[in-house]
Amino acid sequence: MRPQTSVVCGKEEKMSRETEKAEKMVLCGANAYEKKYYFNEKFAGLPESVKDELHIICVLFTEEIGGIFTIAFEEDGSVSMSTEYAPEDYLYDEVGSGLLVNEVRRRRQELFESLSLYYRVLILHEDVGDLLGGDE
Repeated sequence: MRPQTSVVCGKEEKMSRETEKAEKMVLCGANAYEKKYYFNEKFAGLPESVKDELHIICVLFTEEIGGIFTIAFEEDGSVSMSTEYAPEDYLYDEVGSGLLVNEVRRRRQELFESLSLYYRVLILHEDVGDLLGGDE
């Protein structure tokens, strides 16, 4: 098992890979080891500009920090970001990963809120009127 850090709503926690798979739906991710980017085609309906922005976030993260970076949806529709790395990867910046995840969350807060709303309405089939009315 690879060490892994996950941040949900700005709170950092360690978790097992099995727990994450049971609770999350991966939106996208990048792998510095294989130099690959993944985008979940269930979200093909997102605007191209959003897909491009997600691609840039993931790839730049792995270029700067290393390891594997994923953006996923929690069961409740909130957006989470997680990183993991191979135990033999001595160049992975564990401290920097936490700092960069928090910076991405802060700078892209509006994007993540919009993605959460998208997921809750189109995937979880929640009523958009209730979601928008609760924020006012």
